[in-house]
Amino acid sequence: MDDKQSRREFLSTAAWSAVGTIGAAGLLTNCASTNTVQGLREESQLSLLNEAPAGETLRAGLVGCGGRGTGAAVNFVDAGPNLEIVALGDVFEDQLTKCRTRLKKARDINVPEENCYVGFDSYQKVIDSGVDIVLFATPPHFRPMHVDAAIEAGKHVFQEKPVAVDPVGARAMMATTQKAREKNLCMVSGTIRRYQKDFMETQRRVANGQIGEVISANILRNGGAIWWVERQPEWSDMEYMLRNWQSFSWLSGDHYVEQFIHELDVMNWHMGSWPVKASGYGGSNHHASGDKFDHFSVSYIYEDGRRVNCSTRQINGCDNSKIQHITGTKGYADATGSLYNHDGELIWEYPYPERDAEDATWKVKNPYVQEHIELVNGIRTGNYINDSETMVKSTRMALMGRMAAYTGEDITWDEVVKSNLRLGPETYEFGPVEGISAKPPTVGSSPSSVQRYT
Repeated sequence: MDDKQSRREFLSTAAWSAVGTIGAAGLLTNCASTNTVQGLREESQLSLLNEAPAGETLRAGLVGCGGRGTGAAVNFVDAGPNLEIVALGDVFEDQLTKCRTRLKKARDINVPEENCYVGFDSYQKVIDSGVDIVLFATPPHFRPMHVDAAIEAGKHVFQEKPVAVDPVGARAMMATTQKAREKNLCMVSGTIRRYQKDFMETQRRVANGQIGEVISANILRNGGAIWWVERQPEWSDMEYMLRNWQSFSWLSGDHYVEQFIHELDVMNWHMGSWPVKASGYGGSNHHASGDKFDHFSVSYIYEDGRRVNCSTRQINGCDNSKIQHITGTKGYADATGSLYNHDGELIWEYPYPERDAEDATWKVKNPYVQEHIELVNGIRTGNYINDSETMVKSTRMALMGRMAAYTGEDITWDEVVKSNLRLGPETYEFGPVEGISAKPPTVGSSPSSVQRYT
């Protein structure tokens, strides 16, 4: 099989409380129009309210009862008055039980036994339980199927990032997004930076020219190895993979898609367009479980010739730097909240509130709540919000980088949009999972599509 044929097969087969209102301290005075000009968040003029407006009770169901799902349920009820979590669904009963206990302890939320569903069809039972909103925090492989079922049933949606793990799923999510628009159903996604006021104000200032024209970016996210679980003798392949989902590309998309998407999304927010090509490499040297890489380096090129460099690593015992550096003709930005001239002199910094010594999460907790404030505000006021198309595009950008690293070849945006690559089994049941390795790829390798996906 020659290189071109291999490539074709790969592509075709398989500061919150202190500045919480618009205009405070002159900040965020034009965030909606900035987003519109950038073309990256259609139908999403954010209210930036500190609390969602009052209204009739909205009942939500949670699908995916792990740590992030439990957190999303708490964030939802914290968003405003008359918000309830009334149904839970998960593949595993023990995960659901832990979630019920945590919700009770955190916010005195009592989900009745008859509204708790276990199994691969639990998502549909939650959708059919009489809820108004469904919160999705399952492994992202299932996102396209689950969200489409919710939109088809007339439910509003909160969906964690990413929204797909492969081009087929991304294409399905784009169709679902259009269906939601036609039905006037709100959709909010878990890319929290676009709901975080320090990031928002930094982007607004960059878009208004305070560092000149944006010409490039350097994005880095390094950290320790991701969590993993030892396989138990009684677990089937499917149970092991689901309980260890971060370690398998078909479930998570690999960490380049599942986690690094935050940084990629911020980068494109500043760049104002989507790249046309990616080249990259990666490998797995230290990951203890599954088939994912533990390091990536990807270069993106934009239609106008601008280039950006992105890298991420999950290896213990190394430096854990995080950089979101946006370069302009007159200076540069740290996307987290500061601007500099080219002499390295600080020219602006986000005015964070005084730190509450009793609240260690003072700086980061509210973006997670703000997402739900905007969702509820959209439902209750008719200020329609749907950020899903942007989320699909950010997912596609992440897929493009991962596919480039896995194949060692350049991958274009159009190829990702059109590819028929689908990851994972065709059916979901506990038992063997054929054709998916339970071990990392060879050290230092970039496996071909045949090695990884048959």
